[in-house]
Amino acid sequence: MSSAIPKAVLYYNPQSVWSSAVLLALNEKGYGEDEVDLRVVDINKGEEFSPTFLRLSPKAMVPTLVAPLRGSLASDVASRFKAISDTKALIEFLDKSRSASSHTHTTSSAPAPSLSPATVAFATASSKIIDYIQADEVSPDHLQYLNARDQASLQELGKSLVPILESRRAAIVEYLTECEHETIRMSEKTKAFWREKQVEVDTALSVFSGNDIDGYLSRSRNTWEITIPGVLTRVNEEFIGPYALGDQVSIADIHLSAWLSHLVRLAGGSPSDNGDVAIKRVEKHIGNGFVFPEDFLPSAFSPFTEEKAVARSKLAAFWDAMKSRSSWKKVYAS
Repeated sequence: MSSAIPKAVLYYNPQSVWSSAVLLALNEKGYGEDEVDLRVVDINKGEEFSPTFLRLSPKAMVPTLVAPLRGSLASDVASRFKAISDTKALIEFLDKSRSASSHTHTTSSAPAPSLSPATVAFATASSKIIDYIQADEVSPDHLQYLNARDQASLQELGKSLVPILESRRAAIVEYLTECEHETIRMSEKTKAFWREKQVEVDTALSVFSGNDIDGYLSRSRNTWEITIPGVLTRVNEEFIGPYALGDQVSIADIHLSAWLSHLVRLAGGSPSDNGDVAIKRVEKHIGNGFVFPEDFLPSAFSPFTEEKAVARSKLAAFWDAMKSRSSWKKVYAS
């Protein structure tokens, strides 16, 4: 038996929005390389549907963390593991597993600040923000798929999405075919899951083949012109600034950073944009006159100086605050 302390393993993809959130959490918490191995799952090729990965995450969710259970970390005992695929639970686990009172056998000397809200009121606000942006109707995949509001932009979107969808479909079909030929043996539940995912992919591909374009455009316009502004407005109402709960980074900021970065990318921006530029891109992409209220003043502003205070939107200030952090620079370096 190896004498090495077992590591956790994070199965992730650099293009996955919630993978980025987990990577931000790992960096904010100061996890060392001795604690977590990173393994890429190629979601563009449907690797998350493989029988091997489904044993870890039956719903094919990326990211997934496989962590050694407490009490089985010693080098002289057989380790037991658990897999966590829910992003919210995963980040909370990472927050609690590296602290002054945790036992991770870390050699990292980095600080391990708590990301959990300090009060009941803050916990409530944090949960609301996370729930708003974790809703299915504004999930990253859903927003990417619906990121076209006319036939010309739909055709352009298809150039990037169709090859990925076709590759994912091919992977699913291959696994189902192997089951039919009894090359592999899988449960009826798993086969039903694959068939369900194949139907979802076929439905998405059919739009790019010219089917139900009017229905698609209606859904996309509703998402971008009604649903997203509603979510952003509710997030803004709970937001204090410059971070979600004030001056300290919390779990809510980890989730929001990744989701908002995706929104900015869909609007034609990038993580390298400054806050005002990034948020203006989002406002323009939403259209219909949607703008964020510019009601945030930096706490460093002094009324006793001649310098005039410049109010900004809370999310623009938040973007710049997160962009200045080492975790952001590491995760969004490219």
